[in-house]
Amino acid sequence: MSVESQESPAVSFEDLARLGLLEPYIRANLLALAASDVALSDEQIDAARQAFCRQHQIRDAEALKAWAVAHMLSPAALEAQMRQSLQLQLLCQGDFSAKAEARFLQRKNQLDRVVYSLLRLRDGGLARELYLRIDDGDANFADLAARYAEGPEQATRGIVGPVPLTQAHPALVDRLRTAPPGVVLEPFQIESWWLVVRLESLTSATFDEATAARMAEELFEQWISEQVERRLVDLRPLLEKRVSADASQKTTLGSS
Repeated sequence: MSVESQESPAVSFEDLARLGLLEPYIRANLLALAASDVALSDEQIDAARQAFCRQHQIRDAEALKAWAVAHMLSPAALEAQMRQSLQLQLLCQGDFSAKAEARFLQRKNQLDRVVYSLLRLRDGGLARELYLRIDDGDANFADLAARYAEGPEQATRGIVGPVPLTQAHPALVDRLRTAPPGVVLEPFQIESWWLVVRLESLTSATFDEATAARMAEELFEQWISEQVERRLVDLRPLLEKRVSADASQKTTLGSS
């Protein structure tokens, strides 16, 4: 089967949309435009080049030139690509750091992380029996979970986490928030399951430097996504018009 292209190297928005590449193209283009507005000092440029070479395991100038040729990049395009990561990092810090704490407060419940032991059963009577054995010290939670658990926690001997606290069922989240660590909770029902649970640890998220950077990155990603969507909204009527025109032309040719 031949895969030789008969088309012009120029690629239209319609071509990108047909190949499922329109949105990634718009995103990449917007990122490049955003990065180009960020000025770097000579020291920052040198650091960006070194980081790029480390990332791609490029050891010298000849290897860098070969990499650019392999990726069909002009010297100017290569330079822009080497700088872009640092430029976007600085843009993120400069434009979104001030809103990072508000983002953290909005997302704090989702950032708290928990580790807990879980034993999930259909039989409420068996759940009660196993709870009493654990509570009395007659049996080990992990051993009973490995033997009796009917959920995926059986494979981990009952251990779940560390995971975001809000990943659990809301009813379980409420109990984990108030449970003392190390104390097995009496069986309770969620839907068709009976649960025996023991909180191992609950780590409350704190607004430190790493979290601030993460929140700023999330805000930046949200902003970029909004810009991409706006661009798609602008392009959609044009693409729909051209698709309709092509369909009409094919219909006319088919009936002639």
